[in-house]
Amino acid sequence: MRRPRRRADVTGNNLARILNSYTDDVKPPPPTGAAPARAETARREIFTDARARSACARTPRGSHKRLIGHADPLDAGDDVTMSSETAASPHTKVAIITGASGGIGAALVTAYRRLGYAVVATDRSIGDSADPYTLAARVDLTDPGAGARIVQTAMDRFGRVDTVVNSAGIYLEKPFTQYTDEDFDLIVGVNLRGFFTVSRSAVGAMLARRNAGGGGHVVNISTSLVDHARTQAPSALASLTKGGLNAVTRSLAIEYAAHGIRVNTVSLGVIRTPMNPDATPELIARHPLGRMGEVGDVIGAVTYLETAPFVTGEVLHVDGGQSAGH
Repeated sequence: MRRPRRRADVTGNNLARILNSYTDDVKPPPPTGAAPARAETARREIFTDARARSACARTPRGSHKRLIGHADPLDAGDDVTMSSETAASPHTKVAIITGASGGIGAALVTAYRRLGYAVVATDRSIGDSADPYTLAARVDLTDPGAGARIVQTAMDRFGRVDTVVNSAGIYLEKPFTQYTDEDFDLIVGVNLRGFFTVSRSAVGAMLARRNAGGGGHVVNISTSLVDHARTQAPSALASLTKGGLNAVTRSLAIEYAAHGIRVNTVSLGVIRTPMNPDATPELIARHPLGRMGEVGDVIGAVTYLETAPFVTGEVLHVDGGQSAGH
């Protein structure tokens, strides 16, 4: 079989070229002798408001070998567009990206494909793609067992999991006393339950490969409001949930270092995306560098962490200096 490019092929000038063109469509040829499959790519923003709801993924229909556990492999309503005739080489690395239907999440799908990874892109609504190495799945991350179904989908289709990027999240800005129980359930469900169920099952799959080289990488997306609160941006539930991700990043990095599994977080300022399309004076003023971040800034940081095997337990701020102060 023809193998997608390995990570070593995307260093130096090649990496710069990749990051400069991450928004291009990626449609590589299928492996020799394999039939193209319908898969779904993703377009989604990492932080959504309550109306946008949560980011999710789905599993294939049919029989499953129970690898990870914690949930039935198939629940009513789950949906995946895939073909059993198309499979990546067993040497092809595989990334799961949540919150992948737009904005940063969608750009991460393209970036990881350019790194040579097959990708399972998850969200509640994802468009079709002819790329046989991109499998889009729909499952609500707030549902119990969603993470196990996502990982089982990746194992059934590609046979392994090497990286998880937990880019799904909800950001809802309001005074603390005005948050409702429904707000709490939704935000905690996506930001914490989503991280927990996907990462728990993914790390289990990584550990299962330890006799064959093992290792893996978990990347979380957080916010610099955890470190630098602002009167103009009341966001206690973001701090509560994303602050938890910052803490567990260090904990898991130490717990699984001996197994070759790295855990890192990228902590963001305000990024220009479809959710924040306009560089307003107030948003610009949050960043000492005097501008909003761009999606390419985030892709560069995540890709750096993916290609930096000696970095783990890191909370990397991509916030124009916001976390350092004003």
